[in-house]
Amino acid sequence: METRYIFITGGVASSLGKGIISASLGKLLQARGYRITIQKFDPYINIDPGTLNPYEHGECYVTADGMETDLDLGHYERFTGIETTRDNSVTTGRIYLSVIEHERRGDYLGKTIQVVPHITDEIKRRILLNASKQPLDFVITEIGGTIGDIESQPFLEAIRQLRWELGSQRALNIHLTYVPYLAAADELKTKPTQTSVKQLQGLGIQPEVLILRTEHYLSDGLRNKVAHFCNVVPEAVIQSQDLPSIYEVPVDMHAHQLDEVVLRKMGIADPPEPDLKSWLDFLDSRKRAQRVLQIGLVGKYDLQDAYKSIRESLAHAGTYNGYKVQIHFINSEFITPENVAEQLAGMVGIVICPGFGQRGIEGKILAAEYARTHDLPTFGICLGFQIMVIEFARNVLGYRDANSTEMDPQTPYNVIDMMAEQKHITLKGGTMRLGAYDCVLSAGSRAARAYHDQTRIRERHRHRYEFNNSYRDEFARYGMLCAGVNPSSDLVEIMEIPSLRWYIGTQFHPEYSSTVLHPHPLFMDFVATCIKSLPTI
Repeated sequence: METRYIFITGGVASSLGKGIISASLGKLLQARGYRITIQKFDPYINIDPGTLNPYEHGECYVTADGMETDLDLGHYERFTGIETTRDNSVTTGRIYLSVIEHERRGDYLGKTIQVVPHITDEIKRRILLNASKQPLDFVITEIGGTIGDIESQPFLEAIRQLRWELGSQRALNIHLTYVPYLAAADELKTKPTQTSVKQLQGLGIQPEVLILRTEHYLSDGLRNKVAHFCNVVPEAVIQSQDLPSIYEVPVDMHAHQLDEVVLRKMGIADPPEPDLKSWLDFLDSRKRAQRVLQIGLVGKYDLQDAYKSIRESLAHAGTYNGYKVQIHFINSEFITPENVAEQLAGMVGIVICPGFGQRGIEGKILAAEYARTHDLPTFGICLGFQIMVIEFARNVLGYRDANSTEMDPQTPYNVIDMMAEQKHITLKGGTMRLGAYDCVLSAGSRAARAYHDQTRIRERHRHRYEFNNSYRDEFARYGMLCAGVNPSSDLVEIMEIPSLRWYIGTQFHPEYSSTVLHPHPLFMDFVATCIKSLPTI
């Protein structure tokens, strides 16, 4: 069948969960046998979120083909298992850059370049691009920001045009809003939703489906009122009440017939029923996992979204191991030699988190030392891997001034050094070692066993610095072994101490490829080891 396009916009307030709704609808359509992809169009002018502060934008997610993207792409992949690419993430910056590059080459033949049609045409081209490269039944496009944002207007104009160019059965608009509850009046208020829809209508877009985020149950009367004032049929006004877990949203949306309404409005009769058995089995396992596992995240960004993929990967692994992982954020900036034992008390394992910059580094090194000397299961990711290497060099090899040249360019013991191909790069955005690369595992290593004795894996990266190979033999003599290397560059990808229960660092980011139905093997093995480390009663 011809590709159909679903556009999801948001109103009233930001952070309502457009990404979760997009991922949930994608999952439901996929469960019915349709080929889908989901893409995010963000209105900020940055080319990508790679240089944005995590406090502002949360985690920077990386696709297999090396694009730094919004964290919502992580939700898309975790829910659906699809592998997104650079074509699934577009910003205003990328749109304008492309148009300006065309103009500089003379591609527009002397025409005056304007938002309409040149910018909107480029947006439309990007919206249609995925379906031109692979057979797809549905393309779901999430428009970032909130209705009323000046930055979003070119995107909204583009989807308005596409709606009329493609026709009602090939394009559909879903609008997500918020219904606040005023405790003083003991009343749910629909006026913000009405106003948001009127703003959208003023831009020439009539949403066919409304999804109302709410903390309280919405009565049929209230939803009928919204339908009446917003020109939407009552059955297409769907409530999305707060749930204990984001993974319950697809099932809840199916219960409220979101996927059925969408398919009916797009002219698809008698669609196959969704096969949600694996998803429901996961939810059932999640609900039955009542025993709690305390795991510490040692990092410097005290914000849940900054380490979103790591948190979700631990949760996936916990569920499949029959435990509920309770994550404790431990701010490395405040770890000292005097309080490190207290800070890590009660943890059965720690993850030393990725990141950049000097702040909090010494606290991470102290945490790594404590974990190593107390045989506390430890998983270091990217910078966390480098921290484990630096700590070992200082306290086992005796190189007290060992460091990464990122933190101390003058260190006499540069056990972590800038990659050779990075040394002449001055631009910051999109210039790191990004995307998926091969790794050959050392036979018999703990890492290889975690990967079920595979000999070759492929994982995603985001870094400029690497382990200095001139120290590899010395590390091995003292018990820290290289367990994985990139076959083409000989770059060390994994280090481990086999004599400890679980002490593994990876230069890559395994959290980017853990999904609901396919948890990552390293997280699975780490969590399983943490469970075995629990004190017996």
